[in-house]
Amino acid sequence: MTASLPWPLAYTVSAPDCTEPVPLGFAAPLDDAVRRLAELGYDGVEIQVRDASERDAESLAHTVANVGLKILGIGTGPVASQDRLTLTDPAPDVRRHATGRLRGAARLAGALGVPVTLGQTRGTFLPGLEDVQRVWAARAVGVLAEEAAAHGSRLLLEPQTRTNTSLWHTPDEALDAIGSLDAPAGLVLDTHHLEAEGLDPVRAVARHAGVTGCLQLAAVTTRGPLKAGDPRLPGLLEALRTSGFTGWLTLEHTQDGDSPRAAARSWTALTDAATALH
Repeated sequence: MTASLPWPLAYTVSAPDCTEPVPLGFAAPLDDAVRRLAELGYDGVEIQVRDASERDAESLAHTVANVGLKILGIGTGPVASQDRLTLTDPAPDVRRHATGRLRGAARLAGALGVPVTLGQTRGTFLPGLEDVQRVWAARAVGVLAEEAAAHGSRLLLEPQTRTNTSLWHTPDEALDAIGSLDAPAGLVLDTHHLEAEGLDPVRAVARHAGVTGCLQLAAVTTRGPLKAGDPRLPGLLEALRTSGFTGWLTLEHTQDGDSPRAAARSWTALTDAATALH
């Protein structure tokens, strides 16, 4: 871990199966991205996948470990953002395909010994279909949680703003969904989504850190790289420490056209804020 942070610090990257780099991650092929991130002082990466499974574990692990980093989590955003597959699509074949992709990601996460996260791939509702779409989503998330648990992983459900998805916008709503599952699961909290829903990230972190596996960070309003002197950061880090958070931190934000510079800015802003913890 970095010298000033008591938790692993990761950056979002794209797996080779993605059709293009994810816009909220390092804009480079995986081998180049991890090399640059290692040089900047990051501890690991959160890898976004589109169509991957346990067959890809050895290659991904080798690429990341070769530069001294760790894989801390597997994200599934490109399943929806790049291939338009969601758990609530009206077409049964699309839902089955989405579920299959997510189960593959869960098996990959299990092979790597890390959690798998779920955000926008749960989808959006259409007028008149809301009730049945909610049932589809709940059933599919239950299948995903069981798949993850069966392969040594754990599902982390991310509350996201209503501009991304039609359900589970707040930590409380996500926890209600998790409470109905037959397999263990937790949360991903993201400062952007919390703020977009009118929630105070510091209060949310303090309240839910015990069930949170990952906190994703971005600048307020712009969702860009963190800025030096961001007044939220000391409070967020203190809330994590006092509440016994044991997960990892991920920088997930726009790149401002220059990923190395964006990653360096965020690393500096966060580690500078961490000096207040000592």
